[in-house]
This record gives sequence, C-alpha cells and structure tokens, in this order.
Amino acid sequence: MKKLFSMSLVMLLAISVILAGCGNKNQGASNANGGEAGGSAKTSNVQLGMVTDVGGVNDKSFNQSAWEALQAIEKESGVKVKYLQSKSDQDYIPNLNQFVKGDFNLTWGIGFNLANAIGQVAKDNPNKNLAIIDSVVDAPNVKSVVFAENEGSFLVGVVAGKLTKTNKIGFVGGQDSPLIKRFEKGFEAGIKAVNPKAQLNVNYTGAFDKPDLGKAAAATIYNDGADIIFHAAGGSGTGVFNEALARKQQGQQVWVIGVDKDQSLEFGDEVTLTSMVKRVDEAVKRVSQEVIDGKFKGGVETLALKDNGIGLADTSTKNVPKDVLDLVEQYKQKIIKGEITVPSK
Repeated sequence: MKKLFSMSLVMLLAISVILAGCGNKNQGASNANGGEAGGSAKTSNVQLGMVTDVGGVNDKSFNQSAWEALQAIEKESGVKVKYLQSKSDQDYIPNLNQFVKGDFNLTWGIGFNLANAIGQVAKDNPNKNLAIIDSVVDAPNVKSVVFAENEGSFLVGVVAGKLTKTNKIGFVGGQDSPLIKRFEKGFEAGIKAVNPKAQLNVNYTGAFDKPDLGKAAAATIYNDGADIIFHAAGGSGTGVFNEALARKQQGQQVWVIGVDKDQSLEFGDEVTLTSMVKRVDEAVKRVSQEVIDGKFKGGVETLALKDNGIGLADTSTKNVPKDVLDLVEQYKQKIIKGEITVPSK
C-alpha cells in the first residue's frame, strides 16, 4: 500500500512538472505577444502636434493638406495627432509651447508666418523636435520643408497662356511676401513663354483668411476682362472660387486655377481649370515618419519638379486638352534639365 502511494506521488509530481512546463511555454508565448503589443503601444505613445496659421485647418489649402496627412498617419500607425488653430499671430508661440511642453514628439508649424515663433520655441527647447512648412528656420532641432513654387506656377502659367480667350489673366495673392511672389513670378513667366500678348493683372488681398477679400479681388479682375485667375491666397482663395461660381451661374465663362491641393475636389470641375499641387501632405508624412522611426534630423528639405514635390493635379485632363498637357510636360522636362531657369522674384 505504501509502495502504491509512493508511486502515485511520483506520478503526480511528474504530471505537475509537465503542466508547469506547458505553462511556461504558454507564458513565453504570452510574453512574445506582449512584446508585439508593447511595440504597438510604443508607437501609440508617439504624439504629433500641428499649429495652423490664421488660415485655419479647413482652409482648403496647405493647412488642410497637412492635417489630412497627420490623420492618415494616425490611422496607419496608431500615433496620436492633434492640431491647434491660430486666430492671430499672438497665438503662435502659446500654441507651439502647448505641444512642446506637453512632450509631443514633433510639433509642426504650418506656413511661413510661424517662422519666428518656431525659431524662438526651438531655441528655448533645444531637445524638442519641430518642423515647419514654407520657411527655413536655422536650428538643429527644426526640419524646414520648402517648395519650388515658382516652377509649378510656371507650368500652370503655360496652361493659362494657351487657354485664355481674352488674353487677360489674373493672379490673386494673400500676403505680399517673398513666398507668394514666387507663385506670381513663376506664373507670369509661364504665361509669357507661350503667349507674349497676354496681360497679367495682379491683386493681393493682404490676408490668407478673408474669403470676402478674395471674392472682391476676383471680381475686379474678372470685370477687367480676365477669364482665368490663379490664386495663392489660402483661405482667401475660397472667395475667388465663389466669385467664379456665381459668374458661371450667370453664363459667364471664367476659370480658377487652384493651389496647394487639387481644389477641383472641393469646388468642382466647372470652374477649376487645373491646380498647382504642392505635396505638403507627402512632406508631412515623410518627416513625421522619421520621428516615428527615431530617425528625425533637423535641416532643410527643398521639393521641386525633379522631386515630384510639385506639379499639376491628376484631374487636369478633365479641362486641359492633351496637346496643352503635352506642352506642359515639355516645359517640365526643360526645367528639370536646367534648360529653363524659372524666376522667383
């Protein structure tokens, strides 16, 4: 009996060891899964902040493109994204500091108007990562992304110069600045390259967030006989489209050339001739991914035609004839090869 009892204890002990071994294997699997989950948690702990200029996040232009890019990153990577909208330039530093002091991994400033604020916050917080669109801030912890807007504007100038029926073309700018001058001068050069007889009427609204001023500027230019207007006015450009839509409803054949993103998606093909697209979204995605991957480095990145950083919207085929698009491609290649130098001021 004692012998049988002893054998039973041995068997029970052996079973316990086997079960314990299985338990350890399962625990190991759990730890492995936990490691993967930990990786996801690490990614989800990444926080990306964005401060708009006064044009706001729904400007139908570069602020909106940047925010849509961050939303896409959030969906793809599980990072946390947030924006703060600036009502005036007095909001820039407080908004930037809210993200920086909140230990966000990267803080974006969208627009050249934030350059001074980004520079100050970067200096005060040398261990924090910041990035800016459309301006250069010389600081080791800032990534500056700028575009060769003059090159893309040259191409839509070719379109306008070939398709105008009145030989009068308009340009509506936001703030009169070196950045917006690049749009204007590139556009003018493209027009003159294919239509020396065309006249360019330029009107600056002085703001990027005043659609009523954009509408009034467009009305003045259309009343002067122009049939095509290219705008680089941010949210004020909404007014340019509104004026064109109102005139279309009255039977007048006028066009708008959009900017920064494909604005036909917002305002329709009936008034959007084409759009000069800046790949702000791709720039924001690329730099933000550097932060996620732990590879962020300050410096300047310039995106031009050769980088596919700018160009015409894919929907241009709807209103721009093939022969004109072929001509645009010819000029594009000449610019890339250095055969044409597009003025910027």
